[in-house]
Amino acid sequence: MGKRDDLIARYADDLKNKCGMTPDMDLLTKVTIGCGPAIYNADSSTVAATQPGELETVKNNFLIKKLGLADGPELMDAIHKVIEIYGASERNKYRAVVYYMLTKHFGKESVYG
Repeated sequence: MGKRDDLIARYADDLKNKCGMTPDMDLLTKVTIGCGPAIYNADSSTVAATQPGELETVKNNFLIKKLGLADGPELMDAIHKVIEIYGASERNKYRAVVYYMLTKHFGKESVYG
């Protein structure tokens, strides 16, 4: 297995054990690939949930630009909900896992079709 496969397995484990979800491995793989090289960098591979600027970046670059959602308060509400599901005390919130949960939350799996 390559490094990306190892990371996808780690993300699937987080979804199962920390978020209580059974991951759709095909979608998780596509979301992970969509994150590009960010998944290999210690800083960019995670979402700093306590930094408002980071959450704005998730909203603008992922929800609005990637998923094509209209800006509104429900976007930030969804981000906070996903962070809560992941566990506020969980130090490493992987970007691919957060993006996967947001994709599922908004029913935007077709973006990765």
